[in-house]
Amino acid sequence: MASKPTRTAPFAAFEWMIAWRYLRARRAEGGVSVMTWISLIGITLAVFALIATLSVRSGFRAEFVDTILGANAHVTVYTMGEVQETGQIDRTIANYTEMAAEVAKVPGVTRVAPMVRQQVMANRRQSNAGVEVFGIASDDLMTIPGIQPSERSFGDIGRFEEGIAIGSGVAQSLGVQVGDTIKLISPNGVKTAFGTSPRVNGYEVVYIFSAGRYDIDKTRVYLPIAEAQSFFNREGVADELEVMVEDPESVDAMARALMQAAGDRAQVWTWRDASGSFLSALDIEDRVMFVILSVLVLIAAMNIVSGLIMLVKNKGRDIGILRTMGLSEGSVLRVFFICGAFTGIIGTAAGVVLGVLFAIYVDQIFAFVNYLSGGNAWDASIRGIYFLPAKLQLGDVLSAVGLSLGLSFVVTIFPARRAARMNPVEALRYE
Repeated sequence: MASKPTRTAPFAAFEWMIAWRYLRARRAEGGVSVMTWISLIGITLAVFALIATLSVRSGFRAEFVDTILGANAHVTVYTMGEVQETGQIDRTIANYTEMAAEVAKVPGVTRVAPMVRQQVMANRRQSNAGVEVFGIASDDLMTIPGIQPSERSFGDIGRFEEGIAIGSGVAQSLGVQVGDTIKLISPNGVKTAFGTSPRVNGYEVVYIFSAGRYDIDKTRVYLPIAEAQSFFNREGVADELEVMVEDPESVDAMARALMQAAGDRAQVWTWRDASGSFLSALDIEDRVMFVILSVLVLIAAMNIVSGLIMLVKNKGRDIGILRTMGLSEGSVLRVFFICGAFTGIIGTAAGVVLGVLFAIYVDQIFAFVNYLSGGNAWDASIRGIYFLPAKLQLGDVLSAVGLSLGLSFVVTIFPARRAARMNPVEALRYE
């Protein structure tokens, strides 16, 4: 006759001892099965994939935003324009000096730069490239983070007033180096009795920059604002104001104050307006990827059920003996819960280690993969940036750990309950 089960404290030392003996026993003795090893490896790889993906997505978004804010205005101020007698709309800013001074008074604004902005054709011998010219003062150019001298730039930015600064992609398209001369061809040139003839000017390349984004480096050039005003028939006027602020993330809250400072006919265009749809797409993709990889973690965790059911079946005689000795259903449940949860914990820990190492050494890993693929693993013209970034965030790691452990613990309960409810008489009948 089975003795009355005794009530013990949850997860007592003897429960851990029994679970540990079951886990380290050889399979011939009814120990850990192949399915348990499969589930352990599956959880490890699933957690690794989840952390690696989340870190890459976080790094890609951060790098994308940094390159936007590093070479572009946080806010662009322009006017709605006035209709001229010819029927054309004049959107130039005549009083740009006064407007810039008023905008600079808005709290949170760090810099305001008047700018002339037009699209032209750049030429060097037989090579041509469509470029966007930014006419800007030399002092303002030197405050743009993405344009400042770096290991990827060439030439002397201090000589900007003597020539032209071009992106590395423009330099590659035209096949030019620092010291070469390129031509800018504008269709809106000199007005004559026979119509408007294109204007062609030659400029020495004094500085080649790399802003970190392919589309910027491929199309952007800078001219001194006085030269740009003369070249584009903008004497005494500017096309827009480039505004930099202290906190780009809260730029939307400043839009109203900037419009009021700029005047009644002023309009603003923030960096979020320009890239908001892409950032929203990245956020949606992040959620979708998390759901997909969560399913992989669930599939790996479900393998714990198979391994634990096989362990319960092999240990049926032990369960019967333990129950007749007075072990309660709760103790049996906790013993097998520890066996299953231990697999989830070890797999999660191993996955976290691999994921963190991947995020830390992503540059070396990417360089190796790029070498194996012959340098074609990353196309900057499609992805916009030149390398695969990764940003390890504590929240991403904790969400992966919480998901993996949560699923592992939940699926372990069902086979553990089956073991706890096993009838000792039935378990020992055929022994």
